[in-house]
Amino acid sequence: MASAQQKLDKKLTKEIALMDTTSMFTVEIWSDIVCPFCYLGKRKFEAALEQFPERDQVRVVWKSFQLNPDVMTDTSITVYEHLSRSKGISEDVARQMAEGVTERAREVGLHYDFDKAVVANTFKAHCLLHLAKEKGLQNEMKERLLKAYFIEGKNVDDTEILVNTGIEIGLNGAEIREKLNAEEYRAAVQEDMDLAQRFGIRGVPFFVFDRKYAVSGAQESNVFLQTLQNAYKEWKKDNSEATYK
Repeated sequence: MASAQQKLDKKLTKEIALMDTTSMFTVEIWSDIVCPFCYLGKRKFEAALEQFPERDQVRVVWKSFQLNPDVMTDTSITVYEHLSRSKGISEDVARQMAEGVTERAREVGLHYDFDKAVVANTFKAHCLLHLAKEKGLQNEMKERLLKAYFIEGKNVDDTEILVNTGIEIGLNGAEIREKLNAEEYRAAVQEDMDLAQRFGIRGVPFFVFDRKYAVSGAQESNVFLQTLQNAYKEWKKDNSEATYK
């Protein structure tokens, strides 16, 4: 438990907290769309949230993070070839790695298909997530993009695919085309990644609870639940004290 849950540096979180004006109890989740453990972690966190009595008071915000921001979208190679080249391992080892995480995902009801996965840069998809956030549909968009990549084998760097997935969850197709590469969303993605650096985030998924507690990785649901309870208790206490000052 101690290694999974950590308290964030008070000085840093106090400084960064000034950037967030929301009065709700907030869980921020840094993740990438092509990160298999991010989808797995999402399911484990959701299972914990279902057990949390105050779940209706929890605001979840998805933060952008790119595992490999320099990757070039390439539909001509398999994900195994890509892993082989980028990690310096054999394709057989890459397949074994994929099989291992596929088995873990199956335990939470996810059915990954790495044979169909498309090597893709995710920056544009992260821009779409910020547009969806403005419309109150960010969680739905995150789920749809993860499914598109890991289960359906879709190219999440393809504009038309992003437009269609956005339409499926209730966004306007014309607006997606107009704003997908807008500077405001590109800046928002970069801001998320800059903030990740300030928090010292090196891998994802990374869950931050009220800018006080953090959980790194796709931990078991009981870790997320305990952290929710601890962080929410402190948040409630802090808000009660502020009310009576």
